[in-house]
Amino acid sequence: MLLGEYKHSIDPKGRIALPAKFRVQLKEGAIITRGLDHCLFVFGMKEWEKLAEKLIALPLAQANSRAFARLMLAGASDVELDGQGRILIPDYLREYAGLSKLAVVAGVMNRLEVWDEGTWKRYKSRTESASDEIAEQLGALGI
Repeated sequence: MLLGEYKHSIDPKGRIALPAKFRVQLKEGAIITRGLDHCLFVFGMKEWEKLAEKLIALPLAQANSRAFARLMLAGASDVELDGQGRILIPDYLREYAGLSKLAVVAGVMNRLEVWDEGTWKRYKSRTESASDEIAEQLGALGI
C-alpha cells in the first residue's frame, strides 16, 4: 500500500526523491504519466500493467475512450530510482503538472501522485470544505 503525504523539492535537473517507504514497491521500476486534476501518477510495474490492459480494452470507436487512453499512455515514461531514491520527471510532465521547486508526493493505495505544492493546497482545501457533500454522494454508492 502506498499511503501518506510528503513534501519534497525538485532539483534543477527535474529529479525528485521519493519517500523511503515507497521505494521498495518501486524498486522494480515504475511508470510516470499524466494524472487527473493536473497531478502526475506514478505506478509500480504490476499496477501499471493492470491499468494498461484496461485502457487498451476501452472501445476504440468512442472519442472519450481514445482521449483518456492517449492522456495516460502517450504521456507515460519509464522511470528508475537512482541510488538516492530519486526519479527524473520529464520536462513535458513537469510542465503539465505545473511543477517548479516544491512538490507533494501523495500515496493513494496503488499509485503515487506528484503535485505542485500550491496546486495540492488549493485542491485539498476545496476537497476538505466539500467533504460532507462528497461523503453523502459516496454513501449513495454504498461506500
